[in-house]
Amino acid sequence: MERVEAELLTDSGNDAVLRLHGRSFPGVLIQGDTLSILQADVAELVELCAAGDLEKARNAASLLQAELGAKMQRYTDALDAHGLARPF
Repeated sequence: MERVEAELLTDSGNDAVLRLHGRSFPGVLIQGDTLSILQADVAELVELCAAGDLEKARNAASLLQAELGAKMQRYTDALDAHGLARPF
């Protein structure tokens, strides 16, 4: 394990936005439990699509889009608050 310094651009809660030394753009630290939930949500979406249940798939996709949208908003808000350019 290596210890590194990072610039913390938000509070250190879930989905912290931080920039590692030497990197141009910040990243988002997603906790392991949150990552597992996101993966399970995508797996459910794939299963619903494979089963042809488009109504439930659409609902699952909407929830996933909202969750990722909230993370993206937190990221862009942090960059804007610190006067940093977006990587996209």
